[in-house]
Amino acid sequence: MEEKKKKLPTTEKKPKPEKKEIGVVAYNTPTPAGEKKDVVSPLPDAYSPQYVEAAWYPWWEKQGFFKPEYGSIGEPNPRGVFMMCIPPPNVTGSLHLGHALTNAIQDSLTRWHRMRGETTLWNPGCDHAGIATQVVVEKKLKRERGMTRHDLGREGFIEEVWKWKNEKGDRIYHQLKKLGSSLDWDRACFTMDTKLSYAVQEAFIRMHEEGVIYRSKRLVNWSCTLNSAISDIEVDKKELTGRTLLPVPGYKDKVEFGVMACFAYKVDGSDEEVVVATTRLETMLGDSAVAVHPQDPRYQHLRGKSVLHPFCDRKMPVVFDDFVDMNFGTGGIGSNALEIVYDLLDENPLLRALTRYSTWFFALQGMKRFEARKAVLQALKDRGLFKEIKDHPMVVPVCSRSKDIVEPLLKPQWYVSCAEMGKDAADAVRNGQLKIIPDHHLKTWFNWLDNIRDWCISRQLWWGHRIPAYFVTVDDPSVKPGQVIPLLSAYLESVYPLILDREDVLDTWFSSGIFPFSIFGWPNTQDLNVFYPGTLLETGHDILFFWVARMVMMGLKLTGKLPFKEVYLHAVVRDAHGRKMSKSLGNVIDPLDVITGISLEGLHDQLKDSNLDPLEVEKAKNGQKYDYPSGIPECGTDALRFALCAYTSQGRDINLDVNRILGYRHFCNKLWNAVKFAMKTLGDNFVPWEKAQSAVDRWILSRLAAAVGSCTAGFQAYDFPGITTAIYSFWLYELCDVYLESVKPVFSDAEADGAAQRRALVCRQTLYTCLEVGLRLLAPIMPFVTEELFQRLPRRLPRDSPASISVTPYPETDEFCWQSDEVDRQMEFVMTVVKTIRSLRADYNLTRTRADCKHALTCTRAHTSTHTPLFILMALESVREL
Repeated sequence: MEEKKKKLPTTEKKPKPEKKEIGVVAYNTPTPAGEKKDVVSPLPDAYSPQYVEAAWYPWWEKQGFFKPEYGSIGEPNPRGVFMMCIPPPNVTGSLHLGHALTNAIQDSLTRWHRMRGETTLWNPGCDHAGIATQVVVEKKLKRERGMTRHDLGREGFIEEVWKWKNEKGDRIYHQLKKLGSSLDWDRACFTMDTKLSYAVQEAFIRMHEEGVIYRSKRLVNWSCTLNSAISDIEVDKKELTGRTLLPVPGYKDKVEFGVMACFAYKVDGSDEEVVVATTRLETMLGDSAVAVHPQDPRYQHLRGKSVLHPFCDRKMPVVFDDFVDMNFGTGGIGSNALEIVYDLLDENPLLRALTRYSTWFFALQGMKRFEARKAVLQALKDRGLFKEIKDHPMVVPVCSRSKDIVEPLLKPQWYVSCAEMGKDAADAVRNGQLKIIPDHHLKTWFNWLDNIRDWCISRQLWWGHRIPAYFVTVDDPSVKPGQVIPLLSAYLESVYPLILDREDVLDTWFSSGIFPFSIFGWPNTQDLNVFYPGTLLETGHDILFFWVARMVMMGLKLTGKLPFKEVYLHAVVRDAHGRKMSKSLGNVIDPLDVITGISLEGLHDQLKDSNLDPLEVEKAKNGQKYDYPSGIPECGTDALRFALCAYTSQGRDINLDVNRILGYRHFCNKLWNAVKFAMKTLGDNFVPWEKAQSAVDRWILSRLAAAVGSCTAGFQAYDFPGITTAIYSFWLYELCDVYLESVKPVFSDAEADGAAQRRALVCRQTLYTCLEVGLRLLAPIMPFVTEELFQRLPRRLPRDSPASISVTPYPETDEFCWQSDEVDRQMEFVMTVVKTIRSLRADYNLTRTRADCKHALTCTRAHTSTHTPLFILMALESVREL
């Protein structure tokens, strides 16, 4: 056979034609906002996102398609209620591709439930993001006006934040609309709105009255950059094996960690000294004692003795404490009042409280803590007290918000007792009341809730919900000194003459924790009875503890009900290289830039308006240049949504290559051309039958029924790759590549005789069924292109037909029950023959005029019978064209 192949004449391969540049066609027909788009004018030759996505969203919104009241068929709706609240994005600028993934999944689910006839509500909202927003506005003030928030004062700074929020908040909602999100905008809310703020206050007071919220002085995680306490889960643990230089905000040079410094204290009245070890040398300024272990033989003779502080006349006793680890360093550690040292760090004058001991401390005033560390080290060396610095494995706590090094600080704060609430939340999953999908997150859920610690909810910030507890000075013997009275401010002001204003605000996650019911006006119950509890909570697995667990705990505590029945956790979006999205890496992409396209210069220009340092800006530019040397091409909303859903796989992070999204734009173009061809084939006078026929073109209808079944099962199981694969395969590989190519000869010979006309009529009806049902299958994921094409198709029942595909019934498996394994096997055999013939023709350089091709066709036809479906015979006939 190889010799035969060598003897065959070779033909020169023709060069492949170059791909045409993607064209841009705009929709130029004057259409007032909210009016229906022109669907009478001819479709453009090729798919263009700008043309397709124009005008539809305002019309959907004006028609009320996104409201739960639309199409109401009675109370209660026998098809059920679907309610989901949006994870409120932070009002800190704009959305990125991670938000786009969340909204693509949530909107697809919402549209699917709406098309199934359920009373559907997807509630929008925005989060005030206390720490993040305050940091952004403070940087903006510093950059533009050279001012700090203290220069403006609290009220002036809050006004600046509200001004910034009003400017930026609208952009987030604009992005959501461009993404096609079918939210009920009349219910949009902000966590600092009056309604939600009242709910926050009510929640705090109720939980305090029950003893769940309390005040205590404990060691807290203190962020010196934020000048605020932060919660345990806002602290990242960085493990070091030895000496490591780490970047710290506010410091030009990196700071040394992973080392232990040893120095000596002189024993009072002798030449003896006690060597102590510490990883935070600057804290020795506040030392008031030296602690050793009671069983340590090295220090037994020092009982009752004191040591001298080298920088002042302070005498410090040697204390014996079982807490000391004899094997740590030298076995001696300094015991200090950390609140004296770290309460006055960074922006505040350092060690002001210590200046009463020695004028030497004046030299440290205004120093930052790690600069003070260097100064203390040098001073110890000058006094001959420094011994050594050696490597020391340690864990450095880093603030996840500011990336600052967290310090332990003894401070009075407000806490939520979480033991009982955590147990209730864990039990809700154990007993099946709450379902978490995918279930591999269960281990993490139980591990965290079963070992939960009390939650510090007070923050020393200015932006946020001020804690409804007041420190009052009263001349009333019934009020004990120092007693904290959590009551409403109006009541306090009417009763007590002197009020020291409440300073702290609540952790942002406190207000987010009651979001599922505060949006309905809790504790008022009008909307609450209809839409609470919700159906589903869909979000990223990275906020399982920050938000999901707290919603469950607070929902059960304050309403006695779970806030939702299911939790679906999607993967986290990373860039094409698997890196986490970071502005400093230049890989944080605005979804609008993927939708409309943007040049490399445009990406660079966006960095100018960011809060990045100049060095970070250059690093980000290099990252953008590497990933997007020619910028980002215009992909459109539908392609972006489809790509995000196709990438979503339960339990895996998504390494999203923006350039691959472009492939789904080409898929949209394939849909476009298929429908254009079909409309031309159907003709102007085509009238679809009231019921789809399934007697003739059984294979394509079998594949359509299989796609319907796969999509329904996919939505029920949150298997979005399964949904997109089923739709993509049906449209591209089965409908366009096989069926449309096979029926073209049927349509071209339609006028030959009566049998040919009947044959063509059946094919037209089948083709219409595939297009109409196929568009409905795709509508939840690609709302714009499906609406555009659906509006061009005739209706089976024009009088009863819904106005939009978004409220047209989703195909159900009991309606499309044509799937046939036998027909599928027969067609698979035919397609195998076709592929084999194509392969042979390529191997042997056969042409259409050679007789070699016909022998295989004759053999194939010999294997068919009188019972072979007509479509199989049509497919075999089409092989002649090979």
